[in-house]
Amino acid sequence: MSDAWAKTLKGRPAVGAVAERSRRTSMRDVAMFSAMTGDMNPLHYDAAAAERSPFGALIVQGGVTSGLLNAAVAEDLPGPGTVFLGVEWRFVKAVLVGEEITAHVEVTSVRDDKPICTLATTVRNAKGEACLTGTATTYTVPLR
Repeated sequence: MSDAWAKTLKGRPAVGAVAERSRRTSMRDVAMFSAMTGDMNPLHYDAAAAERSPFGALIVQGGVTSGLLNAAVAEDLPGPGTVFLGVEWRFVKAVLVGEEITAHVEVTSVRDDKPICTLATTVRNAKGEACLTGTATTYTVPLR
């Protein structure tokens, strides 16, 4: 059982429960996301163009950044069987290829009548700078 589930109420996460998941981004992430979506933006592939941009280097797609939240929600908190009902995210700082990022989710509300939670969500870089901020509403399908 993960630490995130340490705070539970009737098998559901309690308000204040948190989970984090970290990883270092790579060009492989960029290539896999491009293969899946067709996003071939030069800011992800053309080092010279990216260096001339406000970002100063190659950046990963926003979906790579937010994808870490998908994993945190589906695997950690609320956990297996969880899907997004809605998200409201702001991408406030680009994530560079090769940067380590950490996704953080915190339960801010839990419905009594349905397995629905509201989460505060952030993704930060290794310097602690917010790259993505916002909220998510999730539904957890009972798997047992």
